Amino acid sequence: MFAHDFLEEAAQNNALLQIHPHTKLFLGLGTIFLVLFAPHFLIPFIASLVLSITIVFIAKINLKFYLSLLSIPLGFATLSVLVVILLSKGQEPIWSWQVLSWLPLSISQESLNRGLLIFFRIMGGMSALFFISLTTPMTDLFGVMKQLKVPDLFIDLSMIIYRFIFIFIKKAHDIYLAQQMRMGYSKPKEAVKSYSMLFGSIFITSWDAGEQFINAMECRCYNGKYPKNVSYNPVEWRSLTPVILFLISIIISSMLASGYQG
Repeated sequence: MFAHDFLEEAAQNNALLQIHPHTKLFLGLGTIFLVLFAPHFLIPFIASLVLSITIVFIAKINLKFYLSLLSIPLGFATLSVLVVILLSKGQEPIWSWQVLSWLPLSISQESLNRGLLIFFRIMGGMSALFFISLTTPMTDLFGVMKQLKVPDLFIDLSMIIYRFIFIFIKKAHDIYLAQQMRMGYSKPKEAVKSYSMLFGSIFITSWDAGEQFINAMECRCYNGKYPKNVSYNPVEWRSLTPVILFLISIIISSMLASGYQG
């Protein structure tokens, strides 16, 4: 089963499914925006921690699955931050090493603070993004786009792409496993041949799938637009109030941290 299946299954069965999607998007997108401008690394760290606790203990998302998702951006963030810390210059280096004549490595208090800030901004933003994807089904996101007057053509294309991209990934995975069982990647020459056959098969499959999809829609009297029935219950203040308080606390913390640094 692919990550898409797990994500969609989690979004359809999480404990926050009945919360209005506007509230969840307000929390997720608001947190992403605020942590990007946070002046101190503790602010995005606390935001990431609060959202992670919300995902695991309130939304009832499996902890092991959430950590496996978080490990993907964690690896990229760690490598990026190491480069920033080692190559950024500061006033008083804590550690330094002249690897080559043109490549000095050093660690200073300024580079550490900058690296930690970048790292926790990434993790805070990813926690907020995972909160949206793990608690809000794609059907709700498309419904919100419809309410925001996003052009129908864009929404329809997004729905088709979202559906078909994972179908093609699964087909590619099945073909790849079949080629492996036939020792298709045992040698470099065989691997090149197998990859070319894989890509050719996926192109033909995608073309056929598109033709079948168009025929199926025409049989259902498709007139160029998907019918979209968008109706949600009113936003509940019981769920919106803690979101507003959380975002206000981030804003106040950022203002206090900016004043302290100034």
